[in-house]
Order: sequence, then C-alpha cells, then structure tokens
Amino acid sequence: MALSSQRLEASLGKRVKLTLTCGAFQGVLQHVCLGSGLLLHTVELLDEPDSDKGTAVLSKCTSALEENKGGDTGTADGGPWTSPCFSPERQLRALNSLNLNSLPGNEEEEKVEYTVVDCFQQKFGPAVLHLKQQHVISVVGEGVNLCCHGKLSWLQVATKSRVFLFDIFLLGPQAFTNGLQMVLEDKNILKVMHDCRWISDCLFHQYNVLLVNVFDTQVADVLQFSVATGGFFPHRTCTLQECLMQHLKIPSRWNTLMKCKQQMALENPDMWFLRPLPASVFQVLALKAKCLLLLHSSLMDNFMSDLTGVVRAYLNTSQNGPEDHLGSIKPTCMELPKELRQLADIQKLRREKAVKDYRINEDGLLIRPPIELNEGSPQKDETH
Repeated sequence: MALSSQRLEASLGKRVKLTLTCGAFQGVLQHVCLGSGLLLHTVELLDEPDSDKGTAVLSKCTSALEENKGGDTGTADGGPWTSPCFSPERQLRALNSLNLNSLPGNEEEEKVEYTVVDCFQQKFGPAVLHLKQQHVISVVGEGVNLCCHGKLSWLQVATKSRVFLFDIFLLGPQAFTNGLQMVLEDKNILKVMHDCRWISDCLFHQYNVLLVNVFDTQVADVLQFSVATGGFFPHRTCTLQECLMQHLKIPSRWNTLMKCKQQMALENPDMWFLRPLPASVFQVLALKAKCLLLLHSSLMDNFMSDLTGVVRAYLNTSQNGPEDHLGSIKPTCMELPKELRQLADIQKLRREKAVKDYRINEDGLLIRPPIELNEGSPQKDETH
C-alpha cells in the first residue's frame, strides 16, 4: 500500500532512501507524481540493497515505482503530465551519462543570465506579465520526440532583457492555461523559432495552443540563400547551430556548448527530465533562446540589404547627379527606374557565381555542404 499524499508531500526536500528489487537508492525528494512515480535529485546508488523495513522511509512506494518501469509513453487523453516520472535507477544512469567535463568552462563575460520558473509562486506571474508586454520574443522547446506524441520538458522564452526557462515537466498543463497560452497565441507578439513544425505540433495537440505570428529562422535562412544565389534553393535546410555560425559572429564557446548539449541529448534523451539540471545545461538552454533573437535581427538585416541598396542609389542620384536629371520625368510616371532595373543584373551575377561555387543535384537544387564549427570567425556562404 502506498503512502498517503500528505506524508509524501511532507517529505519533499528531504533525503530519502528507496529500496527496489534492482537495488537501493538515496536522494532528495523533489517532486511527487501521484499515482505514477517520484522525482529525486542528487541520486546515489547504494552498494547493497537494504531489505530492512525500517531503513526506507518511502520503501512502501516500491511497488508503484516498479509498475512504472519502462512506461514513459503516457496516455493520449491525459497528455504529457500523466506520463510517469522515470525511476531512480534511470535518473542515475542519465546523470552518469552526462559528460559534463566535455563542456567548456564558464567564462564570466560569456554567461547568459536566466530565470528558472518551476513553480507558480513568485516567479511565474511576473514572467508572464513581462512577456505580455513584448513585441518580439524567442521560443525554444526541449524534450523527447517533440511532436503530437512526444514529451515537452522545458520551454525557453527570451526577450531583449530576460531569459525564462519554464519547467513544463513540473508545472504541467497549467503553465499554459495560467498565461503562456495567452502569450503564444497573441497575434501582436512575434515569436522567433527555428523549425516551428515540431513544437507547434506538440503545443497544439497536447496543450491546445495555436501558435500565431511566427518568424521561423530556418525558413528565413532558406529564403536568404535563394536571394544570395540569384533564385536557387538549397537541397537541405540548416540546423540552428549552422544558422548561428552562418549569420552571427558569436563566441566559438557558445557553438561548442550547444554542440555538446545536442550530443548528450542524442545519447540520453532522459537528461531533459533530470531535476535539477546541471548549470552548464541551463546555460545552453538560455543561450539558444538568446541567440534566436540575435539571429532574427541578422536575417532581417540581410533581407533589407537589397532594399537599402536601391534606396541609397535613389539618394545618390538625387544628391550627386546632374541638377536636371528628373527634368524629363513626370512625378506621375510609373516606369521602372534604372536603379531598380539594376537588381536584375545583380541577380544574374549572383546566379552565375552560384553555379560555379555549388554543385547542382538532379532536382536543380544547390548542394549545400555542412557548416563545420570554426573556432575563429563564423563561416558564410560564398555567395553572401
């Protein structure tokens, strides 16, 4: 028989010992998923299983935990919040699998400030209020198999001055009904995302959140590539890390951090459900959200470059050309000016250069090589 919810909640924050058939575990009880499992952090695997009934404060919960071993799929009706917490032994394996020594040191000048929002008291309300006052935010999701059947664990949201890390695993669906849904569905707030298909699928089917007014940096990168090559499209899209190296001059350590995080997540997806996450992983979550905003600004500048170039030509002709250069042109004339016609010549030159710089596949798409991490300045497409 499992312990009462009151007794379990009274043990929150205390070090407890669990005796399972596979061994004994000790850690701090951080969260209770009633009817499904427990969440511990600072987990230790004890050398010998202890069967003494008096040594395990929560040993009566063993049967509940054992029933949930291997059952992480949850139910379609209940959503991700009904998914069981993964067992202590899986927590320990996940912690041991994180090769934190491979992460670069945290240089003070490159740290990103962030706020972890894992409860509704104190932090949640002010965070949502701040987001509702913004015109542009970035949104990133982390979890396992993010789609309509996946599990969302973290939602990172950044503004120009703040980065919030919302712990969706602990907050549950109430995080959206209590304010995040209003922000994500606000048509007056631009949401900057990278390949929004997956997180949108998850948010819509699991939390009934309908994303609107999204600037997708993956789409923008492809369109920018097309402009830079005179109308060609690449044979593949770029990852967020590649886009950051392509368009931003960011410290190489940031790229290394995100690359390490990506590799750790591939090796052990359960890392997103560890509590607490190591500070170095928190840094990566905050970095991704912050860099998305910087990427949005860079891509917008790229999109505007042709426009500003033609406007500059307009002004140059007016200010430095002959005094009567407009004398023969009526103000109502809608004929395409020579300054705008020059764009066709520019596109032709870009297209010719692209054919020389890239191979073309059978579909007529330019074969875009992968962008390797450069410890110096970021790489750029040769046609940019």
